[in-house]
Amino acid sequence: MTRTFGGLGTLALGLVLLGAAMAVSLGVGAVSVPVPQVLEVVARRFHLGDFDVSLLNDQIVWQLRLPRVLGAASVGAGLALCGAVLQSLTRNDLADPYLLGISGGAAVGAVTVIVLGVPFAGLIGSAAVTAAGFVGALAALLAVLVLAAGRSGALPPTRTILAGVAVGQVCAAYTSFLVIMSGDSQAARRVLSWTLGSVAGLRWESAVFLAVVALVATVGIVALADQLDAFAFGEASARSLGVDVTRLRWLLLVGTALVTACLVAYAGLIGFVGLVVPHMVRLATGPGHRLLLPMCAVVGAITLVLADTVARSVVEGQEVPIGVVTGVVGAPFFAWLLRRGRHHA
Repeated sequence: MTRTFGGLGTLALGLVLLGAAMAVSLGVGAVSVPVPQVLEVVARRFHLGDFDVSLLNDQIVWQLRLPRVLGAASVGAGLALCGAVLQSLTRNDLADPYLLGISGGAAVGAVTVIVLGVPFAGLIGSAAVTAAGFVGALAALLAVLVLAAGRSGALPPTRTILAGVAVGQVCAAYTSFLVIMSGDSQAARRVLSWTLGSVAGLRWESAVFLAVVALVATVGIVALADQLDAFAFGEASARSLGVDVTRLRWLLLVGTALVTACLVAYAGLIGFVGLVVPHMVRLATGPGHRLLLPMCAVVGAITLVLADTVARSVVEGQEVPIGVVTGVVGAPFFAWLLRRGRHHA
């Protein structure tokens, strides 16, 4: 009972910190808005009071920044959650949401539209890039599953990872060839921007969609926390505890891949969140998935909200790709984790 209340307290603190990070982020930008005024704008929009809010602040906070901040939180939560699941499922500390070739497939779809200007499903512009990225991610996932599945329908972790790496390399070769052969510097710049990730273009429709994806994924995966705990002792132990290993692996691999495809299609490729955040959270919560999984979602959301805040404020008059920020922060932290693991080996 004490452990349960302790876990709820930790999760509640994480949610409070997430709310604070979002409030601060909403006030940061070319036009600074004090946090009290940010809260007044949000409260007024939710009919929680009749505050005297300027039209400029209302437009900046509600129409421009809140969809972006909500989208960043959703993408961060989804990537971190999927990373935690894949690391537990494959028992590989280096596993992350892009391990299954999803990022490469999404890049194939997006780069094809960007470089060749091919309309996708009648869509144009960023909508076509998003749709093509999603379909490319699903196509890559299908290729990985076909390559990895054994005759019995099982998905061995090592074989699945190797299939993901192979598909990802083929996709990377295609996108590099396409960009080089096009000779279009403008298209190359757009491809680079997409591959480094951004939530700058998110509007309310896409932000709400990403929030729903992250929420459904969190609820669905947390419901399987006890079964994931059984994997910590190996497949044989999990089967002895009544876990249908093959069914659970298929469900979680396909589920995390679909979630990642949705996130990548809208935000591009954002590295290190799904790789590093689960390790950070385990240091504080331990390996138990009932607390680990929701905390990964919360810490992932905080991480990407803060990273996006830095990305649009660190250089005056210019926005740094969010993937650069997560890489600068994530790479040293991961190097520290590797050194720590070596000392404890």
